[in-house]
This record gives sequence, structure tokens and C-alpha cells, in this order.
Amino acid sequence: MKWLKGLLINIQFFTAIPVKAALPMDQEHLEKAVKTFPVLGLIQGGLYIFLYYAVLQWTPFSALTAAFVLWLAGILITGGIHLDGWMDASDAFFSYRDREKRLEIMNDPRVGAFGVLSVLVLLSARFFFIYEITQQVEPWSYFLAGLIPFFSKTVMGVLLLKVPGAKKEGLGALFQNAANDRTLMMYPVYILAVLSAGIAFHQSWMGVILFAVVSALMLSVFKRKLIGWFGGMTGDLLGASTEGTELVLWMTLWLFHYFAMV
Repeated sequence: MKWLKGLLINIQFFTAIPVKAALPMDQEHLEKAVKTFPVLGLIQGGLYIFLYYAVLQWTPFSALTAAFVLWLAGILITGGIHLDGWMDASDAFFSYRDREKRLEIMNDPRVGAFGVLSVLVLLSARFFFIYEITQQVEPWSYFLAGLIPFFSKTVMGVLLLKVPGAKKEGLGALFQNAANDRTLMMYPVYILAVLSAGIAFHQSWMGVILFAVVSALMLSVFKRKLIGWFGGMTGDLLGASTEGTELVLWMTLWLFHYFAMV
């Protein structure tokens, strides 16, 4: 029951799906929330791919329409919460100021020019990859596309535990203070379960392994850069890392369609 409440906390915090229940926010339930980050990713991915498949297979609409529906679903279902972090982190990074000033910029509710430009680039690139994939979609494409939020949320959970906080308050600190290293013990189990499911789909197991490798590389890069550029982790930086990981995974899936059959 606590596991389920932890998952509901994630849905309440990180999606626009209405959860009207009054959920406990004590340390034990927040720890369960961190433990179920990847499960939240699977739920999100399942919703995205259901809509994507439905438009492609059950309607007369074009591939462009299906790509747009999938692209838009990623924004609407999350409520843009991670995009907000991406914009704030971009404004702070491109200010080229010291760590303290960068953290101060991220606290500013206003969005600067760099934040706007960076989110336009991010969303444009994501749409490009989705549309290209749609043009040459395979049965395994749906499965792997649905795993992109799973791996991005896995990266988010590991960063939360493995990168020290840059601030003592905020959403990131709230979850970080509730979790511990044992929280991550379920993550390899989730990945093995996903890999086992991938074996049932033609070529999907290769894609799952590729996604895991790319996610591990992104995790390594983010761990170094978050400390070097910002002095640690914040909620905005976790959101930016999630968006960055998803973009790279979309690019990976796009390239996989070109080279998997070679």
C-alpha cells in the first residue's frame, strides 16, 4: 500500500494527471516515491505509445499527425514540469556566471532568452526524431519508444541519490532527504524485467541494451557537470537532466532505425 501511495505521489507531482487524494508526505512514503520513479516512466510511456499506436493504426490520419500527437502528449501529460527545469537550467548555464549566481538565476520565476531558445531547440529536435521514426516505424519501435520515459526517470532517480544537493530546500531536496542507497536496489530489477520483455520482441532486446548503455553514459556526464557547473543537484537540474536524457534517447532510437537492419 505504501508502494502504491509512493507511486501516486509521483503521479501527483510529476504529471498533469489529477490525483485528488490527500497523500502522506512523510519520509517513508517519499522514499517509496523515489523507488517507483521508473514505474512512473513506464506508465507515461504506455500512455504515449497507446495514443501514438491508436492514431497510426486505427485512424485515417497521416504519419505527421501521429508524430504530433506523440510529441504533444509528452508535454501535456507531464504538465511541462521538466521543461520548466530545462529552461531555468539553460538560463543559468548560459549566463556564464559563478555557481552562486547560477543558482540565483534558477530561482527567478522569469524566463530569459536562453531559456526560450533552448526549449525551442529541444522540442524541435524531439519532433524531428519522432517524425523520422514514424516514417519508418516497425513493431519494435512502439516498445522502445515507450521505454524512453522509463530510462529517463531511472537516470533521474540515480542522480537524486548520487549527486549532493546544491540547495537545502526545494523539490529535489525534499525527495533526496527521504531516500537512501537501498532505495535504488529495485532499479536493476526493473531494468532486467524490461530486458526480459524486450526479448519477446524482434530486435527489442538490442534496443533495451543500447538504451541502458546510453542512459549510463548520460548519467556519468550529468554527475560530473552538475557538480562542476552548479555545485550539486536541484529540482530544476533534475528536470533538465530528464529532458536531456529523453532527447538523446529519441536520437538513439532514430539512429537505431537506420542501422539496426544493416
